[in-house]
Amino acid sequence: MEIQDLPYSDPGVPDARSGPRLLWWLGRNQLGGQCRALLWGMLHFASVCALPFCVGLAVQAAVDRSPRRLALTGGLMLLCGTAIAVGDTFLHRAAVTNWITAAARLQQLLARKAAYLGSALTRRVAAGEVVTVSTGDVEKLGWFVEAVSRFTAAALTVVVVCVALLVYQPALGVVVAVGLPVVALAVLPLLPRATTRADVQREKAGRATELASDTVAGLRVLRGIGGEDLFLDRYRRASQEVRHAAVRSARMWSAISALQVLLPGLLLIVVVLRGVQLAREGRITVGELVTVYSAVMIVNYPLRHFVEIAMAYSFSRPSAQRAARVLSLERLTDIEGSGATELPGGDLFDPATGLRVPAHGFTAVVCGDPDMAGRLADRLGGHAPEPGLSVLLGGVALDELSLDQARTAVLVQDKDPVLLSGTLRELLDVPASGAVRAEDALAAAQCADVLDALVQGSLGASDPMDARITERGRSLSGGQRQRLALARSLVADPEVLVLDEPTSAVDSHTEARIADGLRRLRSGRTTVVLTSSPLLLDRADEVVFLHEGEVAAAGRHRELIGTEPRYRAVVTRETEDEQREAAAMEPAAPPPPQERPDLSEGAPLLGALEPLEEIEESA
Repeated sequence: MEIQDLPYSDPGVPDARSGPRLLWWLGRNQLGGQCRALLWGMLHFASVCALPFCVGLAVQAAVDRSPRRLALTGGLMLLCGTAIAVGDTFLHRAAVTNWITAAARLQQLLARKAAYLGSALTRRVAAGEVVTVSTGDVEKLGWFVEAVSRFTAAALTVVVVCVALLVYQPALGVVVAVGLPVVALAVLPLLPRATTRADVQREKAGRATELASDTVAGLRVLRGIGGEDLFLDRYRRASQEVRHAAVRSARMWSAISALQVLLPGLLLIVVVLRGVQLAREGRITVGELVTVYSAVMIVNYPLRHFVEIAMAYSFSRPSAQRAARVLSLERLTDIEGSGATELPGGDLFDPATGLRVPAHGFTAVVCGDPDMAGRLADRLGGHAPEPGLSVLLGGVALDELSLDQARTAVLVQDKDPVLLSGTLRELLDVPASGAVRAEDALAAAQCADVLDALVQGSLGASDPMDARITERGRSLSGGQRQRLALARSLVADPEVLVLDEPTSAVDSHTEARIADGLRRLRSGRTTVVLTSSPLLLDRADEVVFLHEGEVAAAGRHRELIGTEPRYRAVVTRETEDEQREAAAMEPAAPPPPQERPDLSEGAPLLGALEPLEEIEESA
């Protein structure tokens, strides 16, 4: 796989049962690139470690005054230098290719998983964690995948050098063969502590980053209440904790690096002392001593990759665990669908609450619990947070539709919609029926002042459609962001549109105009608005009131206000005391009328007049 061939047509099905299994799966799916990097790494490291033998042969040829052997040795050194340059070049190319392709494979898998889960992703995993996995964690995993091949080449080269020294000079080769494994494995006892400190540092850095992002997101509110200094002090303390954790982690890694310098140096001293002793005894020549000395000195280069692979694994292990957690999430319903092949139409019915939304109508739903409204919106859109009865559209269960069909049939706009950065034209460039123009949607959502603000905030943009929208629309107010999101939903023009509190951040005059525009533009389509705003409720064809998860009443807004006290309490925000006062002020029921005497009978009539006669006599 080459970089120019990205993205993958099929990134595969990852083994997300654990972090190590995910790392193994990534490496196993790049065997071709790993083998290429391994071969080029063997050529590079072997050529580097072959130089000491050439130097030893050259020294011995000079001692023996042999020009022929000296020239041959020079040719061997030239060949080794060429092999070192070629091997290093193609090793770097293969390693970077492995890094980028592994990271690209993982990013592609994460993007598909995000699209597969939809809005359920951020309810099950924090949005900040998803961002961390798809950015920093992806790079760490790619680093480990590409470091494996270089480490393997370095380890094989060290083994070859030990064997070559044993054959070339057994007396000194034994010392090297025993000392090199000790040097390579001496840092292993320190790795768990170093890994723990690195994990603590990353955890504290994540908390500081989360605090900083929350502060930036709420900066306007903080300025309003004068809380900037308070949050600045909090971030200062969090950053100091990160600094202290980073220093403790760096101390441990510096100790490991120091061992990687100290132990090879000690081994080199031992080899020199032993070699000098053997040279004095005449058991080795000067050239052999120089060869062994140079080999031990040069072999420190491949030994550095032992520390690198340890660092790469310690940093990538928690990253792999986070990535595996995200990739292991599954939808509660089948993405492929198992029912209708054509897009259904008709009434929208929720068996869990008994809510029935007539087709081609404007229905408002009032929920006493705001959290319940959010869950209902998700369920109506086929994104149920928990398994249960499926919502029916025209008698067809949304769970039986494919994901594409369900999202085409029903569009849900969340209570806090997200605006992506880019131009307004790009924001409104969404899958749509083509029946609603962007200008009409913006007008219905009352976005005239938003367009003016975008033009003023964008340099050189005379057309509002070319004006830039900052990340998440942070330069706009909450009401402006809400109206742009509503315009985007109207442009999509789905068969069923579910809006969760679409006007909660706008003033009453704008809200009334939005209600009229929404009703006019969505004529002939099914629209469900979850709201408690009287302005929207008054313009709905039907209002449904949900109490404790079930339909409690249905009718027009003005009828329910007078006949349903619980509905009136939610819509008018009455407190319990105000409800009791209203009940006390209601006029008492008139007493039942007395039975009129039967005039057809004389006796009953006389009996009825007797009290009157007694009153007259007493008077």
